[in-house]
Amino acid sequence: MTNSSVVVDRAGLWDAEELSDVAAATFPLACPPEATQGDIEIFLEQMLSGERFGEYLSDPRRTVLKAVQDEEIVGYAMLVSGRPADPEVAAQVSHGAVVELSKMYVLPGHHGSGVSAALMTAVVATAREAGASAVWLGVNQSNERAQRFYAKHGFVRVGTKTFLVGNQVHSDFVLERALD
Repeated sequence: MTNSSVVVDRAGLWDAEELSDVAAATFPLACPPEATQGDIEIFLEQMLSGERFGEYLSDPRRTVLKAVQDEEIVGYAMLVSGRPADPEVAAQVSHGAVVELSKMYVLPGHHGSGVSAALMTAVVATAREAGASAVWLGVNQSNERAQRFYAKHGFVRVGTKTFLVGNQVHSDFVLERALD
């Protein structure tokens, strides 16, 4: 799938370290102001390391898409198939087959260049191919920029959940988009 000079494709194990580098550069930007550097570093080490991306890329329930521009990964999205493990979240999202958009990040120098839109187009196509009837995600309640982006792409608020970053619990909105 392409959008101008952006190519979105499925990532492979060979991409794990570069995906981790993109995650380290982008995840802190999505955190609320009260997130401490120490808690962000814990999260990066536990959830977004190269080793952890290797696990994600080997997990049959997960699909990692990479956005490549000029031969470099400039963004990525991670989808998780199946019902949410948290019963409270499961009760908030549509019944039936759903896919979680677990992560979606683009390097700051590429914001507004079409990379995010290309990733979202690929996310929706991948979820449809997997037979999902909806895509859901959690977004920090303080991250208004991301909320505007998701609303522009058809996501609506269906509930709330918590999200642990290091030792801090943060509040997220649960958003969902039906796949027509």
